[in-house]
Amino acid sequence: MLISASYKTDIPAFYGKWFMNRLRAGFCKMVNPYGGQVYTIDLTPEQVEGFVFWTKNIGPFLKYLPEVERRRYPFMVQHTINGYPVELESRVIRASSTVEHMKRLAAEYGPERLVWRYDPIIITSLTPLAWHRENFAYLAAALEGTTDEVVISFAQIYRKTRRNMDLAAQEAGFNWDEHRPNDELFLQQGRELVAELSQIAAGHGMSLMVCAQPTFVLPGVSAEARCIDAERLERIAGKPLAEKLRQKGGRKECGCFASKDIGAYDTCPHGCVYCYAVQKREVALQRYAAHDPQGEFLFPPASPQAAESQRVSALPLLTSDGRARKPHIP
Repeated sequence: MLISASYKTDIPAFYGKWFMNRLRAGFCKMVNPYGGQVYTIDLTPEQVEGFVFWTKNIGPFLKYLPEVERRRYPFMVQHTINGYPVELESRVIRASSTVEHMKRLAAEYGPERLVWRYDPIIITSLTPLAWHRENFAYLAAALEGTTDEVVISFAQIYRKTRRNMDLAAQEAGFNWDEHRPNDELFLQQGRELVAELSQIAAGHGMSLMVCAQPTFVLPGVSAEARCIDAERLERIAGKPLAEKLRQKGGRKECGCFASKDIGAYDTCPHGCVYCYAVQKREVALQRYAAHDPQGEFLFPPASPQAAESQRVSALPLLTSDGRARKPHIP
């Protein structure tokens, strides 16, 4: 079983202590955001074949990675660095700091562990196409030698995303545009940008991958991304993993391998106005403030009654083949 930690929130930046407490306990609990069911996820080395950490700030988590390594967990890091202005990312640390973290990670664990995400690409009056070309070139040069892969995608605008983008645009006085699959002009401009970014990436030793948007996968310059990448983790672990795991992403176009995500929506306080995982920024801040690093859940069910109705304590641990087993407490 592969564990994603997490595309729903930034566990390395904000919830590292909780994660390590759960790793030491050998399990964590999570709530299905759609049906409300509660699951217990086995986190022992016998069941976890690897971790994929998603973050915009690995800095607070660096102190924990040696212990993750000692406990025999293969891991890789999907590290987003966009360098967007504060109008779009109000609480994300400066790109220069994250570049230094990437360099430290690469030096200590090797560039195989790291993937740079320039994702999502947001087209606004603050960040037009020309801005992205210049910004990407600057970051790619700074990150040379830290990774061999960069993942991009154009922002998917959901209803909650549109509301947050509109509100931010009104407050800060900017205009924005969105990825429109049926707009030929947008597709042409997007493909031209992808081709340019791919050439820039190649010049700094990186392959450019496109996440779940095959219309922007161009012959010879880019390929479809596998963000939950069992084959990369296989190389890191030095043993076969991929043949044991189903390739099944969260979307039809997704190339990811199957995984269990242990995060929770509406818990990331980065303040990215384009984020699909946060419906209301104030709710995310409240939940972060209320978070219990000693708890079994990253964020628990809404009420004790809800937790009781789900019979949390009676639910089995999930193994890689779907069988139940008791938790191992190291």
